[in-house]
Amino acid sequence: MPSTIIDTATIDTPAGPFTVLTGPQGAVRAAGFTPDPAHLLPLIHPSLRGDLRQRTELGPVSAAVAAYLDGELTAIDTVPVEQHSGGVFLSHAWRVLRDVKPGEPVTYTGYAALAGRPAAVRAAAAACARNAAALFVPCHRVLRTDGTLGGYRWGLPVKEWLLAHERRG
Repeated sequence: MPSTIIDTATIDTPAGPFTVLTGPQGAVRAAGFTPDPAHLLPLIHPSLRGDLRQRTELGPVSAAVAAYLDGELTAIDTVPVEQHSGGVFLSHAWRVLRDVKPGEPVTYTGYAALAGRPAAVRAAAAACARNAAALFVPCHRVLRTDGTLGGYRWGLPVKEWLLAHERRG
């Protein structure tokens, strides 16, 4: 059986190189602020992994990222994302996170409530931590209860830049 091809392209951004991996139908399977697509492959559920194929751009996905960087902050909202968690709550929480508007970050407590489980603050934090599709599933829009940044897989300077970019937009 032939292996799945995962297309990858890296886009220069003010926050650093942003690499996206897409599946055969063009849905984002992983994305992050790294120049090396191999760093993203382990974030993809094993059932969605494949062989990497470098591209210069990824059509509508690259266009959406460029538009986002140019200030059209909702351009990434309709980009299809394909990730599997193995759990119902995580998949639901990732879908809910896509509804958090740019420039309107929520706390982990607020995010848990939006996901329908107000007491599951740790589960909401875990959903952010396990999110493979940075930017498209905007875990950077979730803050600690006291309003501080909290963590971010790609570093707090990147999270801070994204939030500032969305406040300006």
